[in-house]
Amino acid sequence: MEIVITGASGFVGSNLKKYLESSHDLINLSIRYSKGQKIELNGDVVIHLAGKAHDLKKVSIPEEYYEANFELTKQLFDAFLTSKASVFIFMSTVKAVADKVEGILTEENVPNPKTHYGIAKNQAEQYILSKELPEGKRSYILRPCMIHGPGNKGNLNLLYKLVAKGIPWPLGAFQNQRSFLSIENLCFVAKELIENESIPSGIYQVADNQPMSTNQLILLLGESLEKKSRILKLSKNVITSIAKLGDVLNLPLNSERLQKLTENYVVSNDKIISAMGKSMSISAEEGLKKTFMSFKK
Repeated sequence: MEIVITGASGFVGSNLKKYLESSHDLINLSIRYSKGQKIELNGDVVIHLAGKAHDLKKVSIPEEYYEANFELTKQLFDAFLTSKASVFIFMSTVKAVADKVEGILTEENVPNPKTHYGIAKNQAEQYILSKELPEGKRSYILRPCMIHGPGNKGNLNLLYKLVAKGIPWPLGAFQNQRSFLSIENLCFVAKELIENESIPSGIYQVADNQPMSTNQLILLLGESLEKKSRILKLSKNVITSIAKLGDVLNLPLNSERLQKLTENYVVSNDKIISAMGKSMSISAEEGLKKTFMSFKK
């Protein structure tokens, strides 16, 4: 089976290529949005990963999100509808639904994205859902939560450095739960969607089976480093006051960073598990340990 992948050079794309290359023929499609362009697709499956990632520094031009994440997806999906390809997989995000989660996020939640990144992804989702699929074609919208894996330098790497230096974790009093997604599990789901024709088209959230607290992450990091993790349960009021001071004095800990480190964001994967008829390939703990061990190297 020939699989066309856009955004193949990114973190998800490079891992997906390694995962699929032994069982399928892969075609890299390097593409950017250009007004009025017509795209020709030659392949059996299209996996659309290309797009503009969320800019945490908030310096990006809003128009860039809509061109890269919405307009380009429209062009590619239109090309899919008239091509010989039978499967289209669009990599969206849970941020297309919500930036904050009360309880557990499911596919039934009404989307209310707050950022240009999330809004553009949601617009792409709505466009895909608005089109009638020709007979024999399937389309899937995947909403992954925070993806991690060997080679990914994100917030988990920052926590790793803190534990490696023996610095105590000061936010132990905050009890949160957050869903993560191992890159291995994401690749596993993509392969199932390609090969299992019985999985209905639609939107599927993707997350590891178990959410984790930040305190659990700190303990897991200690195990990976073979060091004793130290967790301090300082007063929430004291920490909040320090964060507010950080807003004014530009300290490492400010209100926004405190929220990101302690917020709840639990994502249900029940729908995709039910559709596949099997569980994820590895546990949340196993996937996180693989990521942490890669930081050592």
